[in-house]
Amino acid sequence: MAETRRPARPTRPAARPGGSPAVAGTPGASGTVLTTLACLAAACAALLLALSTGGGLTPSVLGDPGALVRYGLPLARTVHDLSASLAVGGFVVAALVLPHPSAAWSRVVRAAGVGAVAWTVSALAVLVLTAMDVIGAAPGAAGFGAQFAQFAQEIDLGRALLVTTVLAAVVATVGAAATRPGGAAWGAVLSVVALVPLSLSGHASGSASHQTAVSSLGLHLVGVTVWVGGLAAVLIALPLTGRRAAAGERAVDLPAVAARYSALALWCFAGVALSGVVNAAVRLGGWSGLGTAYGALVVAKTAALVLLGALGAWHRRRTLPLLATSPRTFWRVAAGELVLMAAATGLGVALGRTPTPVPEDVPGTDPVSELLGETAPPPLTAARWFTETSPDLLWLLIGTGLLVGYLLGVRVLRRRGDRWSAGRTAWWVLGCLALLFVTSGGPAAYGRLSFSAHMLQHMLLTMAVPPLLVLGAPVTLAMRVLPARRDGSRGAREWLMEVVHSRYLALVGHPLVAAALFAGSLIVFYYSPLFELALRTHVGHELMMVHFLGTGYLFSSVLIGVDPGPHRPAHPLRLILLLATMGFHAFFGVALMQGTQLLAADWFSQVAPGADLLADQRKGGDIAWGIGEVPTLVLVLGVAVAWSRSDTRENRRRDRAAERDGGRELAQYNAMLARLADHDRAPEQSRED
Repeated sequence: MAETRRPARPTRPAARPGGSPAVAGTPGASGTVLTTLACLAAACAALLLALSTGGGLTPSVLGDPGALVRYGLPLARTVHDLSASLAVGGFVVAALVLPHPSAAWSRVVRAAGVGAVAWTVSALAVLVLTAMDVIGAAPGAAGFGAQFAQFAQEIDLGRALLVTTVLAAVVATVGAAATRPGGAAWGAVLSVVALVPLSLSGHASGSASHQTAVSSLGLHLVGVTVWVGGLAAVLIALPLTGRRAAAGERAVDLPAVAARYSALALWCFAGVALSGVVNAAVRLGGWSGLGTAYGALVVAKTAALVLLGALGAWHRRRTLPLLATSPRTFWRVAAGELVLMAAATGLGVALGRTPTPVPEDVPGTDPVSELLGETAPPPLTAARWFTETSPDLLWLLIGTGLLVGYLLGVRVLRRRGDRWSAGRTAWWVLGCLALLFVTSGGPAAYGRLSFSAHMLQHMLLTMAVPPLLVLGAPVTLAMRVLPARRDGSRGAREWLMEVVHSRYLALVGHPLVAAALFAGSLIVFYYSPLFELALRTHVGHELMMVHFLGTGYLFSSVLIGVDPGPHRPAHPLRLILLLATMGFHAFFGVALMQGTQLLAADWFSQVAPGADLLADQRKGGDIAWGIGEVPTLVLVLGVAVAWSRSDTRENRRRDRAAERDGGRELAQYNAMLARLADHDRAPEQSRED
């Protein structure tokens, strides 16, 4: 008689804290801890090896603060960078990749909040240790407190580190309170903003190629933190993906999450590679710089980047198709990739402690070039206005990205058989080319050297470029091209709709508010210290460009926009608003032409010594008054054309309605006129009777 056996009972996945079952094939808490320890060990090992190779551990001859700073500052900076990556990447993944509400989303947001807390603590440690390194004394030394206060308040490096510490604390607070995608989005935005001071406190703060170095380092920091922290966030969410969702939650599809992160990582890889090449070219000074200790670390970091790119490509080809059946393979490869990223982070910290082949303070540089942070252009002529360049990496990427993205969107529409106006495409292309010229061509090269050149750049940026971009209808194109998500996560289309229908845009996009921002910001900006701050600092200059381009776009959208957005007034009111705003603009130009007070006098006296600054300022007022005529005429014509087309569409609508109902609306209108006529005749008839 054959032996009978009781069928084996199915095993249940191991329980997670809170009752959430683990997905089969994914590691438990021990795997997460081991991966974290491996990342820290790899980062510290790479850091110490690179510091020993590059001489970063050699005691300083003068004012050596001791071994605590030599070893403690790089280690604190490594923890600082890794925790910042977890905060930035975690919030970005929560905002763009994971569905809400879900257990995976909540876990990633909590992890990002913990990373922000660690970021705050390590940023404070970096601030204190950096002060000790600069001062050359320990906190217990006499007068250290006063020197530390001076370092944190008056020295650029100290102020940057202090601002980063404060912003990291704000990010930690936002992370603790975030329960919805909007909170995660704010955490992502604020954490990226907190990276900006870091780009001003490294080798990029030197005077040689200052703008390019700062922009490339800022792009590098954003790309690295989103890339590294995003992968860590995906691994944190991995055990909670692919399971049955609890009541009130959404299921998290691991292949979809991995595919979205893969696309995000590809953009990060491109940004890190591009910015790394640009920054290395600035700091190495040529191929000979590769033979130095700094160059050797650059080569090592480049090798790590290439290896990470190869692993990412292997991920997309081999492990992503196997996610549904073998998530452990994905975990192993991703964990190894994360350890390599941590080692590359340690190399990056060591690079910041290693002297560069090109000194940060270039001796023999003329005073004007030192103020500008780049070589001063030759004297301005009509031809040089169109031939001289001052490439701004940030705006080159923005302008090129807007142009290429728009053209790709048009291509997608045409491939699926949809039509898109060639006129809108032409307007957009012209607007992007004009933006690139204004931000990286002659206007950028001479805009900080004279008031008149600056005013011409300003007028082009706020009055010529925005109408061209508005006529391209980019939001309408994006709504027709970007795919919609159905799993509760928010992609580019969902966030764009969130912004378009937000209360903030409804406020700043109100016709009166948009006009006030467009015209009133002229007075606030030019007659306050903000003007000189924008001339002297790279961040201030970039914020100025963003503000004037944004206010110009808002105002143009109110007048001639076709994209969905805030309420737009009737066409007659648009003309009145335009004429009133342009009248204020002309008044501003006349005030400059007749004024006797020099604006940003300290700056222009240094970059243009011996020049007649008041005459140049009056010339700028003439430009502000005169150049506004052409854009105003274009906007008036645009409003008139839109008015005419609106009336034409309304007449066609009424004609079609009349055809459908047999002219019922016209008959009702005639009947109303007849009743009014009878009502008017009634008193006369009563008086005759």
